[in-house]
Amino acid sequence: MIRRVTRLLAAVAGAVLATTCALLLTGPAAARAAGPGPKLAPAPAGVDITGDRLDQPLQLRADTHPAEVNAVMDQVSWLAKTGQQRGPEAQDLGPKYTVVVLTGGVAIKTYDLYPLAKGGPRIYRPAKQPDLSKTRAGWFFGRLNMSETLRSVGVPLERQFDTLSGGIGGGERVLPEETLNPAQDIDAAMSELQRLLLLNVGVVVVITAGLAGIALLVRRRTR
Repeated sequence: MIRRVTRLLAAVAGAVLATTCALLLTGPAAARAAGPGPKLAPAPAGVDITGDRLDQPLQLRADTHPAEVNAVMDQVSWLAKTGQQRGPEAQDLGPKYTVVVLTGGVAIKTYDLYPLAKGGPRIYRPAKQPDLSKTRAGWFFGRLNMSETLRSVGVPLERQFDTLSGGIGGGERVLPEETLNPAQDIDAAMSELQRLLLLNVGVVVVITAGLAGIALLVRRRTR
């Protein structure tokens, strides 16, 4: 009886040991066959804007607002390595808007934009950047369409009719339609021309009358 129980226990132990070894050997192979788990998609690039009259950061991402992200990036992507060390006086800067550039959900660059600064829009690039890159702090003249660009992407700024829609060195003037009426300009020019002609005729008549009077006076004295 004891021998039979011993044999039974040995058989059970052998079966358990064999099953354990099989699981240990097939486990890694099955995991490799299943392949790696699904990878998380990287966060899209974009910009965050904070500043005057913005209760919450204005978050723009390239996957949902590509045109807006490109427009904001166009305002800061051209900056040179070295800017002016001294900027305008604080009272001349106007409202400030901080633009943070993100890649993969991580902030890499930051800029301070002053679209309504006296003398033209200004940009300040701090020396301390989120990506810890070596950058020299400096002031730069911004693009003339900075205010309209920020307004178009959602920043609460009033429309500026005297700005340019292009960048530095050129662009298209944004003016009200009534100021670009060619017929009105032609009528005004013709009216001014008529006034000028009448004035010239009057001057000629006065000069002629004066010369005639002088000639008559000289003739009487010489008789």
